[in-house]
Amino acid sequence: MKIFNIIVLIIGLYINGAAKTHIVTTAHEIKSITSSVQPGDTIVMKNGEWKDQEIVLKVEGTEAQPIILKAETNGEVILNGSSNLRLSGSFIIVEGLNFLSGAVEKNSVIEFRTSSEKTASNCRLTECAIIDYNPDDTELDTKWVSVYGTRNRIDHSYFKGKTNQGTMLVVWLNGEPCEHRIDHNYFGPRPDRDKNGAETIRIGTSDWWRTNARTVVEDNYFYRCNGEVEIISNKSCENIYRRNTFVECAGTLTLRHGDRASVYGNYFFGNNKRNTGGVRIIGEDHKVYNNYFQDLAGENTYSALPFMQGVQNSADNGYKQVKNAVVIFNTFVNNAHAIVLGVMGSDKSASLPPMNCTIANNLVVTKKGMLLEEKTTPAGMTYLGNIFSNIPSSIVSSSMDHRTENIEMTEGTDGLFRPAQSSVTISAARGSFPFVNEDIDGQTRTNRKDIGADQLSNETIKYHPLSPEEVGPHWKLHIERK
Repeated sequence: MKIFNIIVLIIGLYINGAAKTHIVTTAHEIKSITSSVQPGDTIVMKNGEWKDQEIVLKVEGTEAQPIILKAETNGEVILNGSSNLRLSGSFIIVEGLNFLSGAVEKNSVIEFRTSSEKTASNCRLTECAIIDYNPDDTELDTKWVSVYGTRNRIDHSYFKGKTNQGTMLVVWLNGEPCEHRIDHNYFGPRPDRDKNGAETIRIGTSDWWRTNARTVVEDNYFYRCNGEVEIISNKSCENIYRRNTFVECAGTLTLRHGDRASVYGNYFFGNNKRNTGGVRIIGEDHKVYNNYFQDLAGENTYSALPFMQGVQNSADNGYKQVKNAVVIFNTFVNNAHAIVLGVMGSDKSASLPPMNCTIANNLVVTKKGMLLEEKTTPAGMTYLGNIFSNIPSSIVSSSMDHRTENIEMTEGTDGLFRPAQSSVTISAARGSFPFVNEDIDGQTRTNRKDIGADQLSNETIKYHPLSPEEVGPHWKLHIERK
């Protein structure tokens, strides 16, 4: 047995010893060594200014031995001018690059493909930044990150200051599940473009909306992402949006095309800024639960939770009828317009109301504004166990199962308002909904569930609203924060 262990150790030392470190100073040098780079190798980009560098990396790593392209010191490799990066292959890690105050005139700053046939899979972009990377022509449509291929990850990166037309980060589909992960990133301010096509994140396109993309967007921080009404644009199926924090963003997480999205554990703080909104619902079989909405000032499509009106025989890029949406266990605090049914979009021919949806066990509390509005009469709507604050300005359907109460709310150290321990919301939920087995804090939901996003519990809190310091690169002290 001892001899066997020694042999394994020798083999391991041989494999690790075979890995090489390549020091490079230009994109040309990266290209020149590509054919000799092996799994486990590291390509180190020297600190300093990299101007007008078109970096192309086509390599094949392995899960056990990825190929790494990294800055000599994270954040100290400054790419500017027209510099960009394209990569294809598998198991590649790109780390520590800082794209600062340059611009691309076409395509993307970072692209997970080197041609239409060669894409990236199982690759990772981490600890990177793109800041103020804009062409002079603000009408020119460019992307910052274009994600192709399958099972790629974009994490702990920083994106701020996109002023021209085009999505900041877009996932492109080809009809197959891509299963990407976008997590722990800081998405910073961008101005209102006042037109379509200025999303912060878009998953898919209208022509691929039937694709089960199964991409996860989690634990990100969004600050003043005002490019257009769609902060995040869901244009594919079975994506998950969870535990993200939105602060003063003029827009909504929009389920624009595609079905069966899950939206849970997210925080929306408007601070009463104009057009701040929450989650906008279009399409079928979505689940929206355990979310927290506070001080959102938007109305109509910018409301805290609007259900859109559908279009008969809608085109792929139109407004599909909302069907079978489940909106449960959410908390709304002091929003101008909380839940709104039958909002009219840009297509004024829309006539199909939300159908066969469930709105249950939501807590809606406000000192002003509208609690629930039926702009159209929904078809087959199930209202169950909702509690609304008792204010005269609310519009509540006379047919719905609900209670109106004077709800006492207590502000916690995390800034969230929760019902008092003696609240009528405790153990008052109706219906089963077994998939909701935790609350927004990650605490266990008992058989007697509380109404709203929070479950009264003594368990350790696992999740909380994120701060800028908890996301983005670890070298973020060199980055201007909000």
